[in-house]
Amino acid sequence: MVILNIVIVVFLIVCALAIGRIKDLLGAVILFSAYSLMMSVLWLVLKTPDVAITEAAIGAGVTSILFFAVISKTKRYEK
Repeated sequence: MVILNIVIVVFLIVCALAIGRIKDLLGAVILFSAYSLMMSVLWLVLKTPDVAITEAAIGAGVTSILFFAVISKTKRYEK
């Protein structure tokens, strides 16, 4: 169980660093969604199912949908 916690935390750190460095907005939203989903798995492993369900619903669900809606309203400029 400790190894699973370490793997999840390393994935969260890599996602957080990648979100800060990525230039593409869509990629950042996808990474943020993966981060939120993995965070809800971590809460579940830590035996806090109420926080896990809230994180999955709000963090990975509603927030991601709102971010995708905002990105769809913006224009993409490519060189």
